[in-house]
Amino acid sequence: MAAMTTGLADGEAAPHAVGSASSAYVARLHTSLDAVKPLWLRLETTGVCTGHQHFAWAEGIVEGLVPQKAGLAIVEVRDAGTGEPRMLLPLMRRRAFHHWVIEWLSCGVCDYSAPLLADATPWTRQSAEAAWVAVLSVLPPADRIHIAGIPKEVGGVANPLALLSSAHDSIHSHYGIAMDGDAESVVKRICRPSFVKALNKDLRRLDRNGGLALVEADTPALVDSIFGKLVEMRLSRFRELGRFDLLAQPPVIDFYRKAAHRGLTDGSVRIFGLRAGDVTVAVQYLAVHLGTLHALLIAIDQTAVPNVSPGLCIMGELIRWGRGAGFGYFDLSVGNQSYKEHMGAVKAVLSELCYGITLKGMAASEAIRYRGRGVAFVRDKPRLFKLAQEFMQRWRRLRSGG
Repeated sequence: MAAMTTGLADGEAAPHAVGSASSAYVARLHTSLDAVKPLWLRLETTGVCTGHQHFAWAEGIVEGLVPQKAGLAIVEVRDAGTGEPRMLLPLMRRRAFHHWVIEWLSCGVCDYSAPLLADATPWTRQSAEAAWVAVLSVLPPADRIHIAGIPKEVGGVANPLALLSSAHDSIHSHYGIAMDGDAESVVKRICRPSFVKALNKDLRRLDRNGGLALVEADTPALVDSIFGKLVEMRLSRFRELGRFDLLAQPPVIDFYRKAAHRGLTDGSVRIFGLRAGDVTVAVQYLAVHLGTLHALLIAIDQTAVPNVSPGLCIMGELIRWGRGAGFGYFDLSVGNQSYKEHMGAVKAVLSELCYGITLKGMAASEAIRYRGRGVAFVRDKPRLFKLAQEFMQRWRRLRSGG
């Protein structure tokens, strides 16, 4: 075990090499947030990451969402020659169906699995594989590894997880749209003409309904009020559609509410409500990192104003607001909802790591892969997909007593 003592900021612990896992990189396992906090905050501030990897976001996950029998497995990777940090991977180990799985520290509230990178130095498949060998050498015993939601790039840098030979394209995609130039004309410039036409028409209708206002939750009282409206509208809408929503779980509601209150201080979270007169017709919950707005949760009331799409309206207004506030990218998150392509957002397929280490893990991983192929097959057949959706909606309504 050789200690590397160079390249350390105040409060950072020295990493240790484990065996001869990799000649290029050394890794160290951390099982608590406190142990890695100085390095995490350093990479969050000066390195490359997404809004889903903020330390405060991870802290909220650990405090309220991590299962009792799960344990943190945060891996620090450094250059073996210089001791300089290269990346940090926030992982966890949990019990799943009588076996142990290593997965991202997400618990359902991180759309993306992306390491915190030290800088914009390019990664290659060779360097990614060498770093992954070092990571594997320090991970706790497990039956399988399953990391979903891996974007191909992080801040314009190739994501080393997506470069691994064991990574494959998943059935999920994410969308985003770049924002530039003048804020007042940005929607017309970057969005599709059909979207702009529909947006302007709906905005006029909302304005005639008592005046239009985009309201930011910039006080504790407004956070509670607008976030409460988001939960109310979202759960009502999902019950109506017969769909499951993570916000049906009180700990998840508590997590998002606390993150929104914290955002009043550190700016990491913003919540906006769109009002037509005295009626809130849409709410958008956003994570913020550097020049990017991450759209995480949206809720709409389609019954408030007839023949209007509140979701399109709040998206259009937020593009204008975001560009005016200096943001350059609007991340529309994961999902193939039609409004994203309607806007003109660019689609990118996410990657996934899913493989077994033990026989139990191999069996579980194969089952997950077969399930994914089945879902992909159904999605590619519109009529079959519609039948599957209708069946699931009826089943969920029966379960909920609706």
